[in-house]
Amino acid sequence: MARNKFDVDEELESPFRFIHLKRLFGYLTPYKKKLSLTVFIMLVASAANLIGPYLIKQAIDEKIPQKDIGGLWLLAGIYLLSLVITGVSLKYKIRMMTDIGQSVIQNIRTDLFTHLQKLSFSFYDNRPHGKILVRVVNYVNSLSDLLSNGLINLITDLFSLVVILAFMFSINVKLTLLSMVGFPILAIVIFFIKNAQRRAWQTLSNKQSNMNAYIHESINGIKVTQAFSREAENKRIFHDVSESYRTSWMKAVKIQFLLWPSIENLSTLTVSFIYMVGISQINQGVTVGALIAFIGYIWMFWTPLTNIGNFYNAIINATAYLERIFEMMDERPTVLDAPHASELPAIKGKVEFKHVEFGYEGEEKILHDLNFCVNPGETIALVGATGSGKTTIISLISRFYNLNSGKIEIDGVDIATVTLSSLRKQMGVMLQDPFIFSGTIMDNIRYGRLDATDEVVIEAAKAVQAHAFISRLQDGYYTEVNERGSRLSTGQRQLISFARALLADPKILILDEATSAIDTETELALQKGLETLLVGRTSFIIAHRLSTIQNASRILVIDKGRIIEEGTHEELMHRKSYYWRLHRSQHQSIQVG
Repeated sequence: MARNKFDVDEELESPFRFIHLKRLFGYLTPYKKKLSLTVFIMLVASAANLIGPYLIKQAIDEKIPQKDIGGLWLLAGIYLLSLVITGVSLKYKIRMMTDIGQSVIQNIRTDLFTHLQKLSFSFYDNRPHGKILVRVVNYVNSLSDLLSNGLINLITDLFSLVVILAFMFSINVKLTLLSMVGFPILAIVIFFIKNAQRRAWQTLSNKQSNMNAYIHESINGIKVTQAFSREAENKRIFHDVSESYRTSWMKAVKIQFLLWPSIENLSTLTVSFIYMVGISQINQGVTVGALIAFIGYIWMFWTPLTNIGNFYNAIINATAYLERIFEMMDERPTVLDAPHASELPAIKGKVEFKHVEFGYEGEEKILHDLNFCVNPGETIALVGATGSGKTTIISLISRFYNLNSGKIEIDGVDIATVTLSSLRKQMGVMLQDPFIFSGTIMDNIRYGRLDATDEVVIEAAKAVQAHAFISRLQDGYYTEVNERGSRLSTGQRQLISFARALLADPKILILDEATSAIDTETELALQKGLETLLVGRTSFIIAHRLSTIQNASRILVIDKGRIIEEGTHEELMHRKSYYWRLHRSQHQSIQVG
């Protein structure tokens, strides 16, 4: 069985670089004042929290032997105050860092979504949409804990280590040096875990992407699945994809959890070792209070080390996602405004193809030395077999793709030299697959011109014969429709899309299979509305139903990327060539039907 895009792991085009972390933390720059205040408060809290063992030492070695009850109450009061400071600071830190972390997550997701709006059609042609979605949602969410807690905790824990070491050296230098014997072992463990952990989380991100892509595809194709009773096969495929994700997850977390028990075991062994050494030196320069305080600081010493280890884990895990996120952000649109692109002035609608050649990325050329000129107000019909290049031609007029060679001019201006926005704003496009957004029908039509009044929207709907069926709906124009218009018939969705395109009042109108799913009665009514609407507009129409294009100013017959016939319906029928045979074939099939 051939492999699908959803079960093929994505390969990173560039390895991880620490500049990715720099870019991530660059999102914290707008919050540096809040971060600085939070860091200061947490440093104060850390210092307050670390004073406890020292107070216990003072109590055991000095206050209790001296029976200084007042001194003990004072130490107890200081200790209680340190706990209050720590608790209040921690509450502030959690609230502030959660707010900052989620704000950064929102900013990253907004930047990623905005960038996706600019990418060219070729980017989406080659990628399952589920794999794009998982980066915008899941991968960005995975950075939440790192941003909300990781950075502040790292600074606080490093500060704590310095203060703890200062207390330990002040109590006993020899014991402090002996407690460091576990460090080389920890360094060796981290060295061996690091690369394996990153590779494991990269694999996991791939499997998560694959599973999300298949779920997305399955939901979109649920009607086809049920129509062909393919549920059992889909379940089998999903089981394989899901099992692959589960296996990758288990491997990743097994490697991740090697660090924490390593630190725990080393800390326990170190404390046991210090107990043995310390007890043997009681009354030989080491007091009971000093030993108890020292043991308390050793436990405290390993706590920030464990936290730093967890932060290290979070960094390694995040890199697998950061690589994907920033790889997508670094994806450059293939269709861009030229460096000195100018605004396209109001056009009349003359379109000219001059020696145009084009092929999609990685594929053979589709259009070969294409030349034709369309005068303002003409209606041009494109006819030909599937794959002949008709849709490609209209896509190039809107500059959805770059030409391999040649140029396309509108009113004598090369469209490669003007801004995409000024070009596309003067065009109305209805693609072969009409897309309906979730929302009301009114909003969907108004998408063509956001400042249009309700009355103007309704007039556009009337012009394309959509008003009648819309009026019959329960809430009329304010009827809520689901994503992709699942509550509407295909013909109704096409009429709404047509009204949307006409509302933009374009000088160039592009219709790709605009009437392919409209019944004959509606089609006849639509033709009457178009007779007036097409006046003064340059129009390109692709239609397999030849009956819908008989009134076109000119018909271009496309075959293998070349124009093989050109003329009016009557002229082409008189020649009795390709178009004539195609027309007879359709006419006979209709009669038989």
